[in-house]
Amino acid sequence: MAVLLACLVLTFVNATSDIMESAGHHWSEPILWEATSAIIIVALAPLIGHAMQRWPFREGNLPAFLLIHFGLTIPFALVHIGFIFVTRETAYRLFGARYGFFDDGVAITLLYEWRKDVLVYAAIAATYWIFGYIAERNRVASSPSADHRIKLQDGGAAVFLSPDDISHVEAAGNYVEFHTAEKSHLVRDTLASWEERLTARGFVRVHRSRLVNRTKIAALTPRRSGDFEIALLDGRTVTGSRRYRAGLSESKSA
Repeated sequence: MAVLLACLVLTFVNATSDIMESAGHHWSEPILWEATSAIIIVALAPLIGHAMQRWPFREGNLPAFLLIHFGLTIPFALVHIGFIFVTRETAYRLFGARYGFFDDGVAITLLYEWRKDVLVYAAIAATYWIFGYIAERNRVASSPSADHRIKLQDGGAAVFLSPDDISHVEAAGNYVEFHTAEKSHLVRDTLASWEERLTARGFVRVHRSRLVNRTKIAALTPRRSGDFEIALLDGRTVTGSRRYRAGLSESKSA
Protein backbone atom coordinates (compact mmCIF):
# COMPACT_ATOMS: atom_id res chain seq x y z
CA MET A 1 0.00 0.00 0.00
CA ALA A 2 2.83 2.40 0.86
CA VAL A 3 4.51 1.68 -2.48
CA LEU A 4 1.22 2.22 -4.32
CA LEU A 5 0.59 5.56 -2.62
CA ALA A 6 4.17 6.67 -3.28
CA CYS A 7 3.85 5.74 -6.96
CA LEU A 8 0.58 7.64 -7.29
CA VAL A 9 2.16 10.76 -5.81
CA LEU A 10 5.27 10.47 -7.97
CA THR A 11 3.20 9.81 -11.08
CA PHE A 12 1.16 12.92 -10.47
CA VAL A 13 4.21 15.10 -9.74
CA ASN A 14 6.26 13.80 -12.66
CA ALA A 15 3.36 13.91 -15.12
CA THR A 16 2.41 17.48 -14.23
CA SER A 17 6.06 18.51 -14.37
CA ASP A 18 6.43 16.92 -17.81
CA ILE A 19 3.26 18.67 -19.03
CA MET A 20 4.58 22.04 -17.92
CA GLU A 21 8.13 21.48 -19.19
CA SER A 22 7.57 19.49 -22.39
CA ALA A 23 7.17 21.50 -25.57
CA GLY A 24 5.50 20.00 -28.63
CA HIS A 25 3.86 17.15 -26.72
CA HIS A 26 0.18 16.65 -26.07
CA TRP A 27 -0.71 16.71 -22.36
CA SER A 28 -1.78 13.06 -22.52
CA GLU A 29 1.72 11.88 -23.45
CA PRO A 30 3.41 12.60 -20.08
CA ILE A 31 0.48 10.96 -18.34
CA LEU A 32 0.96 7.87 -20.50
CA TRP A 33 4.71 7.80 -19.79
CA GLU A 34 4.35 8.03 -16.03
CA ALA A 35 1.28 5.79 -15.77
CA THR A 36 2.86 2.90 -17.69
CA SER A 37 5.99 3.14 -15.55
CA ALA A 38 4.01 3.27 -12.30
CA ILE A 39 1.86 0.25 -13.24
CA ILE A 40 4.80 -2.11 -13.70
CA ILE A 41 6.68 -0.74 -10.67
CA VAL A 42 3.69 -1.41 -8.43
CA ALA A 43 3.32 -4.88 -9.96
CA LEU A 44 6.99 -5.69 -9.32
CA ALA A 45 7.11 -4.22 -5.80
CA PRO A 46 5.92 -7.44 -4.04
CA LEU A 47 8.75 -9.33 -5.73
CA ILE A 48 11.22 -6.87 -4.24
CA GLY A 49 9.55 -7.41 -0.86
CA HIS A 50 9.94 -11.17 -1.32
CA ALA A 51 13.61 -10.69 -2.21
CA MET A 52 14.10 -8.66 0.97
CA GLN A 53 12.67 -11.57 2.95
CA ARG A 54 14.71 -14.14 1.05
CA TRP A 55 17.97 -12.20 1.36
CA PRO A 56 17.49 -9.87 4.35
CA PHE A 57 20.03 -7.53 5.81
CA ARG A 58 21.70 -8.92 8.91
CA GLU A 59 24.66 -7.79 10.93
CA GLY A 60 27.83 -8.91 9.17
CA ASN A 61 26.28 -9.64 5.76
CA LEU A 62 26.24 -6.11 4.29
CA PRO A 63 28.59 -6.85 1.32
CA ALA A 64 26.59 -9.94 0.27
CA PHE A 65 23.29 -8.11 0.86
CA LEU A 66 24.31 -5.19 -1.37
CA LEU A 67 25.76 -7.45 -4.07
CA ILE A 68 22.63 -9.63 -4.29
CA HIS A 69 20.17 -6.77 -4.44
CA PHE A 70 22.33 -4.72 -6.77
CA GLY A 71 22.31 -7.70 -9.12
CA LEU A 72 18.54 -7.95 -8.87
CA THR A 73 18.20 -4.42 -10.20
CA ILE A 74 19.15 -5.76 -13.64
CA PRO A 75 16.16 -8.11 -14.15
CA PHE A 76 13.96 -5.50 -12.44
CA ALA A 77 15.07 -2.87 -14.96
CA LEU A 78 14.73 -5.22 -17.93
CA VAL A 79 11.12 -6.09 -17.03
CA HIS A 80 10.34 -2.43 -16.35
CA ILE A 81 11.87 -1.33 -19.66
CA GLY A 82 10.23 -4.11 -21.62
CA PHE A 83 6.80 -3.28 -20.25
CA ILE A 84 6.97 0.47 -20.87
CA PHE A 85 8.41 -0.10 -24.35
CA VAL A 86 5.56 -2.41 -25.38
CA THR A 87 2.76 -0.41 -23.78
CA ARG A 88 3.95 3.00 -24.97
CA GLU A 89 4.73 1.85 -28.51
CA THR A 90 1.32 0.15 -28.68
CA ALA A 91 -0.49 3.23 -27.42
CA TYR A 92 1.29 5.53 -29.89
CA ARG A 93 0.59 3.22 -32.81
CA LEU A 94 -3.10 3.08 -31.94
CA PHE A 95 -3.19 6.82 -32.55
CA GLY A 96 -1.05 6.61 -35.69
CA ALA A 97 2.05 8.02 -34.04
CA ARG A 98 5.54 6.78 -33.32
CA TYR A 99 7.16 6.77 -29.88
CA GLY A 100 10.78 6.06 -30.82
CA PHE A 101 11.84 4.62 -27.46
CA PHE A 102 15.27 3.44 -28.70
CA ASP A 103 16.00 6.33 -31.09
CA ASP A 104 19.11 7.29 -29.08
CA GLY A 105 20.44 3.73 -29.27
CA VAL A 106 19.57 0.55 -27.41
CA ALA A 107 22.62 0.54 -25.13
CA ILE A 108 22.36 4.15 -24.04
CA THR A 109 18.60 3.84 -23.45
CA LEU A 110 19.02 0.68 -21.36
CA LEU A 111 21.79 2.31 -19.32
CA TYR A 112 19.73 5.46 -18.83
CA GLU A 113 16.66 3.56 -17.64
CA TRP A 114 18.64 1.10 -15.49
CA ARG A 115 20.33 3.99 -13.70
CA LYS A 116 16.92 5.28 -12.61
CA ASP A 117 15.65 1.80 -11.78
CA VAL A 118 18.50 1.22 -9.35
CA LEU A 119 17.16 4.14 -7.30
CA VAL A 120 13.58 2.90 -7.62
CA TYR A 121 14.57 -0.60 -6.48
CA ALA A 122 16.51 0.86 -3.53
CA ALA A 123 13.57 3.03 -2.48
CA ILE A 124 11.12 0.11 -2.58
CA ALA A 125 13.54 -2.20 -0.76
CA ALA A 126 14.09 0.46 1.92
CA THR A 127 10.32 0.83 2.32
CA TYR A 128 9.88 -2.89 2.89
CA TRP A 129 12.80 -2.94 5.33
CA ILE A 130 11.44 -0.01 7.35
CA PHE A 131 7.93 -1.47 7.61
CA GLY A 132 9.37 -4.88 8.46
CA TYR A 133 11.54 -3.36 11.17
CA ILE A 134 8.58 -1.50 12.67
CA ALA A 135 6.41 -4.63 12.57
CA GLU A 136 9.10 -6.67 14.33
CA ARG A 137 9.55 -4.02 17.02
CA ASN A 138 5.79 -3.95 17.61
CA ARG A 139 5.65 -7.73 17.73
CA VAL A 140 8.39 -7.91 20.35
CA ALA A 141 6.84 -5.09 22.38
CA SER A 142 3.40 -6.71 22.38
CA SER A 143 4.54 -10.29 23.01
CA PRO A 144 4.42 -11.65 26.55
CA SER A 145 7.63 -11.30 28.52
CA ALA A 146 9.84 -14.36 28.51
CA ASP A 147 9.33 -16.67 31.49
CA HIS A 148 12.54 -16.44 33.52
CA ARG A 149 11.27 -18.64 36.33
CA ILE A 150 13.17 -21.68 37.55
CA LYS A 151 11.49 -25.07 37.46
CA LEU A 152 12.05 -27.20 40.56
CA GLN A 153 10.94 -30.79 40.98
CA ASP A 154 10.01 -30.77 44.68
CA GLY A 155 9.01 -34.36 45.32
CA GLY A 156 6.18 -35.17 42.96
CA ALA A 157 5.29 -31.55 42.29
CA ALA A 158 6.78 -29.14 39.76
CA VAL A 159 7.35 -25.73 41.32
CA PHE A 160 8.16 -22.56 39.37
CA LEU A 161 10.10 -19.88 41.23
CA SER A 162 11.34 -16.49 40.17
CA PRO A 163 15.06 -16.05 41.00
CA ASP A 164 14.08 -12.79 42.72
CA ASP A 165 12.04 -14.76 45.25
CA ILE A 166 14.93 -17.03 46.28
CA SER A 167 17.14 -15.72 49.10
CA HIS A 168 19.71 -18.52 49.23
CA VAL A 169 20.34 -22.09 48.14
CA GLU A 170 22.02 -24.76 50.26
CA ALA A 171 23.32 -28.28 49.79
CA ALA A 172 21.49 -30.83 51.93
CA GLY A 173 23.05 -34.24 51.42
CA ASN A 174 21.89 -35.52 48.04
CA TYR A 175 19.49 -32.60 47.75
CA VAL A 176 19.56 -28.88 47.18
CA GLU A 177 17.34 -26.66 49.32
CA PHE A 178 15.90 -23.46 47.84
CA HIS A 179 14.86 -20.89 50.45
CA THR A 180 12.17 -18.29 49.83
CA ALA A 181 10.37 -15.99 52.25
CA GLU A 182 7.38 -18.36 52.34
CA LYS A 183 8.94 -21.83 52.43
CA SER A 184 11.82 -24.02 51.33
CA HIS A 185 11.90 -26.53 48.47
CA LEU A 186 14.04 -29.68 48.29
CA VAL A 187 15.34 -30.80 44.91
CA ARG A 188 17.38 -33.94 44.32
CA ASP A 189 20.49 -32.52 42.63
CA THR A 190 23.94 -31.09 43.36
CA LEU A 191 24.77 -27.54 44.37
CA ALA A 192 27.50 -27.39 41.73
CA SER A 193 25.03 -28.00 38.89
CA TRP A 194 22.74 -25.28 40.19
CA GLU A 195 25.61 -22.87 40.66
CA GLU A 196 26.23 -22.99 36.90
CA ARG A 197 22.60 -22.06 36.25
CA LEU A 198 22.21 -19.46 38.98
CA THR A 199 25.42 -17.45 38.65
CA ALA A 200 23.99 -15.51 35.71
CA ARG A 201 20.85 -14.86 37.80
CA GLY A 202 22.79 -12.93 40.46
CA PHE A 203 23.70 -15.74 42.85
CA VAL A 204 27.18 -16.08 44.32
CA ARG A 205 28.83 -18.89 46.27
CA VAL A 206 29.60 -17.85 49.84
CA HIS A 207 30.29 -21.29 51.28
CA ARG A 208 31.12 -24.71 49.89
CA SER A 209 27.51 -25.69 50.56
CA ARG A 210 25.73 -22.38 50.04
CA LEU A 211 24.76 -19.85 47.33
CA VAL A 212 23.23 -16.46 48.14
CA ASN A 213 21.17 -14.11 46.02
CA ARG A 214 23.18 -10.86 46.04
CA THR A 215 20.02 -8.75 45.91
CA LYS A 216 18.87 -10.30 49.22
CA ILE A 217 22.02 -9.36 51.19
CA ALA A 218 21.42 -6.65 53.79
CA ALA A 219 24.78 -6.65 55.60
CA LEU A 220 28.05 -8.53 55.99
CA THR A 221 29.63 -8.94 59.42
CA PRO A 222 33.17 -10.36 59.66
CA ARG A 223 34.24 -12.87 62.30
CA ARG A 224 37.66 -13.18 63.90
CA SER A 225 38.17 -16.46 62.11
CA GLY A 226 37.88 -14.72 58.76
CA ASP A 227 34.43 -16.13 58.07
CA PHE A 228 31.50 -13.73 57.96
CA GLU A 229 27.82 -13.51 58.75
CA ILE A 230 25.40 -12.58 56.00
CA ALA A 231 22.26 -10.79 57.13
CA LEU A 232 19.46 -11.27 54.61
CA LEU A 233 16.65 -8.84 53.92
CA ASP A 234 14.07 -11.26 55.34
CA GLY A 235 15.84 -11.23 58.74
CA ARG A 236 17.60 -14.56 58.45
CA THR A 237 21.35 -14.95 58.84
CA VAL A 238 23.63 -17.40 57.08
CA THR A 239 27.36 -18.03 57.34
CA GLY A 240 29.88 -17.31 54.63
CA SER A 241 33.32 -18.85 54.40
CA ARG A 242 36.47 -16.72 54.25
CA ARG A 243 37.48 -18.84 51.25
CA TYR A 244 34.68 -17.22 49.23
CA ARG A 245 34.85 -13.69 50.67
CA ALA A 246 36.91 -12.34 47.75
CA GLY A 247 34.50 -13.75 45.19
CA LEU A 248 31.55 -12.15 46.98
CA SER A 249 33.29 -8.76 47.04
CA GLU A 250 34.14 -9.00 43.33
CA SER A 251 30.59 -9.94 42.36
CA LYS A 252 29.12 -7.10 44.40
CA SER A 253 31.46 -4.55 42.81
CA ALA A 254 30.66 -5.88 39.35
